[in-house]
Amino acid sequence: MLPKNTVRFPGIDPVAWEHPADRAALSALRQVRGLDELVGTFISLTTERSMQLMHYASSVKVGPTQFPRVNSLVDDLVETFDWGYRPTVFVTQSPFFNAHVFGAKEPFIVLNSSLVRGFDISELKVVIAHEFGHLMSGHALYKTLAWLLANASLGVIPLGEVLVNALQAALAEWDRKSELSADRVGLLASQAQEPSFAVLMRMAGGEDLAEVNLNDFFAQAREFEEKKSLLDGLHKMLNQAWMSHPYPVVRLQELKAWSLSGGYTGILSGTYPKRGEPRPDLGAEAQDAFNYYRKAVDGAEDPISKLASGIGDGIEKAVGELGDRLRNLLKP
Repeated sequence: MLPKNTVRFPGIDPVAWEHPADRAALSALRQVRGLDELVGTFISLTTERSMQLMHYASSVKVGPTQFPRVNSLVDDLVETFDWGYRPTVFVTQSPFFNAHVFGAKEPFIVLNSSLVRGFDISELKVVIAHEFGHLMSGHALYKTLAWLLANASLGVIPLGEVLVNALQAALAEWDRKSELSADRVGLLASQAQEPSFAVLMRMAGGEDLAEVNLNDFFAQAREFEEKKSLLDGLHKMLNQAWMSHPYPVVRLQELKAWSLSGGYTGILSGTYPKRGEPRPDLGAEAQDAFNYYRKAVDGAEDPISKLASGIGDGIEKAVGELGDRLRNLLKP
């Protein structure tokens, strides 16, 4: 049962919280010829069921008598966001603060044990809601592909690194942007800023919150943003090229800005798009998203920018060839 003062969001469409850069990057990825087929091939090669079985065998499945507080939080999130699908959740042994969503038809959530052990209930709710946001926004399929590309051995996928790296770079760029959307779901679930900010400080290294200061962490974020020389920009781009998450200070600034925006306050007041409602102008929405992304990257020569501007032929060729090779692997 939800706490008394929790605002629910009946029928909410995930587009309500999705970051424009996330929508633009995913839209650009979907323009790559053959990518959807490639996703299906990958999932066939390393199936969703196989990954589920691996976690059934090596992790703890959350339920009323196994991590009951996590189980209650999942129930609360299903009710809060009026979502018809309740994902299976596993807790797996790991010292790292992280969580994941995997799968396609039946996506599931994996929480690292260090999160469950070290986070208080409000912070844990933010983390689970973050992963739930990925699930509701349809990110699980592409995140599974990104994970498989990063972890599959070239002995299983006998391709040159250049071929795989082009797709990995494009997926990694979208993956980072998708985190900005999911952060917003954590905020909507907690309906308070402090737990989300605390999670980001913990992720950055402030495991003991008594040893860190939120105001100073925001000052650190501003200091990072103010380093804007050409060399600083190059280092920023190269440092995060293969990261799956944006820097915590970037996420902090983005989430703070959204928490003060009309988008967040409007959702809390009940003003948001509903699932099944026609969208008045999808073309304008897509154009706004691309414009935001172009402005954000400021002309950077990254894979998504190339796709969005129509010059991603090299990546399209790589994806097509990768798909052909994988299909050949699956032939009897």
